[in-house]
Amino acid sequence: MKPFFSALLDFIFPPLCHVCRSFIPDAGSLHICPSCQEGLQAVSQPHCPVCGIPFIGQGENHLCGACIRTPPGYDAARAALVYAGPTRELIHAFKYNYKIHLRRPLALLTARRLAACVASFQPDLLVPVPLHVRRLRSRGFNQAVLLGELLSREWGIPLKRRAMRRIRWTEPQISLSAAERRDNVKGAFSVADPALVAGKRVLLLDDVLTTGSTVEECSRMLRKAGAAQVLVITVARAVTA
Repeated sequence: MKPFFSALLDFIFPPLCHVCRSFIPDAGSLHICPSCQEGLQAVSQPHCPVCGIPFIGQGENHLCGACIRTPPGYDAARAALVYAGPTRELIHAFKYNYKIHLRRPLALLTARRLAACVASFQPDLLVPVPLHVRRLRSRGFNQAVLLGELLSREWGIPLKRRAMRRIRWTEPQISLSAAERRDNVKGAFSVADPALVAGKRVLLLDDVLTTGSTVEECSRMLRKAGAAQVLVITVARAVTA
């Protein structure tokens, strides 16, 4: 039985699902109801061992065509969830509706689902993908930094908020093709202090991986600065049918 004070708080401020807003008797740490949790689609195997894109059906993990043709600048990329359904709703509300409290369930889901992968990589530091100062002022926060603060504590990995800089303005990627996205971010990032990442195993963090152009360019600059390895981690991955 819940302590009286806890039960009283639930009565005054009933715990509601972050997605559907229904009452949850036992909200736990996620505050997502069982029905909505079922709609959170995990990125599962088989998948490409490099970029992490999942394949339809059964079988062994194998390289995708894109990674065979043009190996990316990072060593591997992994996402916790498919960018669809409740996952898309949560991330959209977090980024664009300023629901900053949603970083907690998103970070916890990521921490739990990718813990084994991150542990096997043995990263030295966690680096969030940076925002341009103009977008940071407009939005008021960098979603990768907010997620990184929680993941740093969950995984026990030092967070280096200012390890990378976005040195020129880039147009929003959402309406651009894959080729346009690559051109849009080319030369847009730099490493603030190469000595910080030289010889280190870097965990590069962002919220969503779509075409991978942003994390590819960041990884290229990290490797140029001397990073030994780069593992890209995102909450979600966009997957086309």
